[in-house]
Amino acid sequence: MSTPTTFWRLAGMSYLQYVNKASAVVVNALKEPAKSQALARMEYSFNKSVWEAGTQGKKVPMKGA
Repeated sequence: MSTPTTFWRLAGMSYLQYVNKASAVVVNALKEPAKSQALARMEYSFNKSVWEAGTQGKKVPMKGA
């Protein structure tokens, strides 16, 4: 008996790749205004800082997707 495998693994994708592609398909299928609201939720930002000798350096804002 063979070991069951998920279809995304058979396609050579990781789970994260599968979820990202699936969410992009769903968002692109939406009509306005739901589409623009979903696209706005997908944006993010974060801060980058370098730690030296146990202290946090200056925070630099980074732009995400």
